Order: sequence, then C-alpha cells, then structure tokens
Amino acid sequence: MRETVHRHLGKAVAGAAIAVAATAVMIGITLPGTAGAEGTGGGAAGGRPTGQTASEQAASGQTASGQDGAVAPGVVEQAPAEGARGRGTDPLTDDEIARVERIALDRQGLGAAQDVEGERGPQRLTVDLAEPDAGEVDDPAAPRRADVTYYDYRDDTLVTRTVDLDAGKVVRTGVQHGVQPPLSRAENAEAARLLIADALGAGLRADYRDATGRDLTSPDQLLLNGAVYRAAPGAQPAALDRCGEHRCVRLFPKVVNGPWIDTRYLVVDLSARKVAALDRG
Repeated sequence: MRETVHRHLGKAVAGAAIAVAATAVMIGITLPGTAGAEGTGGGAAGGRPTGQTASEQAASGQTASGQDGAVAPGVVEQAPAEGARGRGTDPLTDDEIARVERIALDRQGLGAAQDVEGERGPQRLTVDLAEPDAGEVDDPAAPRRADVTYYDYRDDTLVTRTVDLDAGKVVRTGVQHGVQPPLSRAENAEAARLLIADALGAGLRADYRDATGRDLTSPDQLLLNGAVYRAAPGAQPAALDRCGEHRCVRLFPKVVNGPWIDTRYLVVDLSARKVAALDRG
C-alpha cells in the first residue's frame, strides 16, 4: 500500500512539472534584456538572437540567463521630468501648486483666518485643476485655472479661490457655510492629538499600551483615517449638536504595524476643540 501511494504521488508531481513547462513554452514571452536589442542582420552583440520568446529559447537550449549564467538585467524607464508649468488639462505641477497657493493667500480677507491649531491663516484642504467654463470645453487655448480650498476655523467657513495661472491672479472667490469636505491629514492629526489628551481618550491610550507596551503620546504613533461627523437629532449628546456647522470628526486609528483601535463612539469637535462620546445605547 505504501509503495502504491508513493508511485501515485510521483506521477502527480511529474505531471505538474510537465504542465508548468508546457505553459512556459506556450506563453512565449519576450524576455527582459532581449527586446529592442536588435543589431545588424537580426542578431545582437555576442551572436544571441534578439527578441526570442521563451519557447524559441527552450528549443535552442538557451535560458533567460546570460552566457555566464547571470540573470539578464531588466530595463527601467526613467520617469519624464516634470515641467514648471503644465498645459491644457495636464495635472498641476509642484511649481504650479506652490504658485497658486501663494497667489490665493496673498489677498485681503484671509489674514484673520485660523487653521485647525488656532494659528493665523486658513487651513489648506486641496489644490486642484479647475473645470473649464461651459464655453471653454473644446477650446485648446482656454485659460488654465486652479481651485484652492481652505477651511477657516475662525468662523467655520469653506473658502474656494480660483486662480488664473496665466494671469497670476485670483479670478473668483466663494465662501460657504455648513459645507464639510473630506478632512486633511493635518486635521486628522489634530483630532488625534485632542483625543489623546482628553479623559475620554483613556480607552485609546490603554488599547495602544496593550498592543505595544508603550505609552501613546503623539498622533505620529498612529495611522489615521477620519470621517466628517454631522449631528443627527436625538442621536448624540448636546455637546455635538453643532456638528455640521462645526467641523467634527470620527477617527479610525491604527497602531503602526499593529491592530485597529475602535474609537467610533467618540467624536472630536475641531471647531470647539472638544471631545464627546456618542450614546452607544
């Protein structure tokens, strides 16, 4: 019985090896280091045929290795250099992003704004290429514009400034209340900082210590995701009734190289700089 099992197992292994070899031959992939290496008379330096497939090399007794048995190196293409200025609907370059931020802030009206930490200046959220106006969709010479969005924690307003990159000036400004776009990395970090320091963050600190054996003292010790929280009548304590008008966040923290920590029942009001717990009923 034992000899029969070994015999069947040997046949299965041999069959699998033949199947793998047959698959490699049928695929016929052009090997790295041979494609595009064409020389005169259809050959490459050293007399190796160029552009050979795996099946052709198998038939001629060659392998993907060089003549000395070393693996042939792959070809890595360099990324194209990013220009200082894009064209048309090209993504904004780093230089353009820095320039439109400078132009958008160099205007009256934002000097008194406050960021998420209460410092002077608005909280930057996004810089994106602006959509063309209705009459410019098919115009190759349409102006290239960028939308810069900020949140002003001084009065809880979302500010959008549209910058004309060619003219170098702000051409539109929009101010909205009660609009809560996705949170920036800086806002998630500040929410975590407030939660770590608050009495309601005791569970977060304890869970972190259980997972790592260390004290949690900084947002840098966590990987952070956050979602905007809006008040729902009767679903939260009165302390969170203004969420939606205020900028509020529920955090989903994760230990670096470790587990997630459940803090979904806690909400941080970034505008009021307070933490409250939802009713878990």
